[in-house]
Amino acid sequence: MPTAAKLVAAGFFAALAFMVGNLIIPYLAEGRDYTLFPVGLAGLGLAIGWRFTGYRIGRGLGEPVGIGLSSGALLVFWGFLVFSIYEMLRKTLRNAYDGPVEGLRAAVKIAVDYGYDIAHVDVIASLVLGSVFGGWLTGVVARRWS
Repeated sequence: MPTAAKLVAAGFFAALAFMVGNLIIPYLAEGRDYTLFPVGLAGLGLAIGWRFTGYRIGRGLGEPVGIGLSSGALLVFWGFLVFSIYEMLRKTLRNAYDGPVEGLRAAVKIAVDYGYDIAHVDVIASLVLGSVFGGWLTGVVARRWS
């Protein structure tokens, strides 16, 4: 059921993910086209904001700031998972791996490499502060229009 908290959380975390995705691009390896990277992250942010943040804050299932931080952590986890599996599948189509286990190991290695790539102060600070603000904002909206 759509609520104001879900709508605000989905919109805010989609915008936050898009912004963080644009901050990450300069730190990623050159030679690839990353134009859809922020859009993919925004889709994840939209889903996390609607299904996790808005649902929990709208029902009063915790402190808004903590739920906002959890939403930021979920965004990082799902972003690593989705984009490392995408990269692994892209390399699989070029016969880069001998078997499925090697491909799964490569996906984990790719996710770790992405972690090293985005471990910069501006990216982490934007994500943490944005998540805290998003949780707080969603909490205010949930109290105001519930």
